[in-house]
Amino acid sequence: MRMLKYVIKRIALMFFTLFVITTICFVLIRMLPRELPLEKNLRAVVLARFEALGYGKPLLIQYGIYWKNILTQWDFGTSWYIKYNMPVWDLMTSRLLPTVLINVYSLLFSVPVGIALGVYAAIKKNKWQDTVISTLVILFISVPSYVYAFLVQYILYFKLGWLPLQLYALADTGNTYFSWKMFHSMIAPILAMSFGEIASLCRSTRAELTESLTSDYMLLARTKGLTRAQATSRHALKNAMVPILPGIIGSFLAIMGGSMIIEQIFSVPGVGQLYMRALNTLDYDVLMLDSVFYTFLGLGSGILVDLSFGFIDPRIRMGER
Repeated sequence: MRMLKYVIKRIALMFFTLFVITTICFVLIRMLPRELPLEKNLRAVVLARFEALGYGKPLLIQYGIYWKNILTQWDFGTSWYIKYNMPVWDLMTSRLLPTVLINVYSLLFSVPVGIALGVYAAIKKNKWQDTVISTLVILFISVPSYVYAFLVQYILYFKLGWLPLQLYALADTGNTYFSWKMFHSMIAPILAMSFGEIASLCRSTRAELTESLTSDYMLLARTKGLTRAQATSRHALKNAMVPILPGIIGSFLAIMGGSMIIEQIFSVPGVGQLYMRALNTLDYDVLMLDSVFYTFLGLGSGILVDLSFGFIDPRIRMGER
């Protein structure tokens, strides 16, 4: 019962925070200057739409119209520059699949590699293998993802010719994202987003597993006759995973945030690229919905991370005093 109350409380706080951030974004975006098309007919259409949305009226009235359109018509606005006269919701949902695919592929690659390297470094603690891995971890964490993107393009495209420079268009892959040709073109952005995440997971796994390997229950397991490998896999690794597995949910959010630049570099027609184009073209309704999307993603991930602790480790009960 207390767990249910905790979940309801967190969800209520999430929506309150989302409302506050949405309000701030709305005010800031509506205060920006609006550029109208030069062509007379288009200008008249845009002005009519702006009048219907309450432009020129006080911001409070505009905000009320904005929420009224969302709650009654599911209308988040209209794109005028990226896709002329296209509803913003339809535009963003059409860009969601490539973003999710690239981020999921990146997570599926980086999680096992990062955890495996962390386990190996912990087992080889203070040996040359641990030193090499720890040095590389510091290096890879310090470098931003867009630098990896340029390195991947330079080495795997320009020098070796193994991968395409940018993502293939749908027309070149049979109008589907689930083809080998499309996946082959996704490898470059997947690698660019994975290096930093691999290093972060490796560092976390090494730190947690190193602490577990020196704990009292490991000594007890060894005195009962278990080998080092058996004690590590049955006891130390399970306890080390308690704080690491919930962090993987947060890792997905981190990759999603970093994919905005990566999508621009590799011409991925996703939500991240849409956000950057909205900034460059001053397509404010698109920018508003994208901001709400990333905010909701972050808040929702925070709740999932907290709740996952209780499911992974029964000793942890959210909402208990």
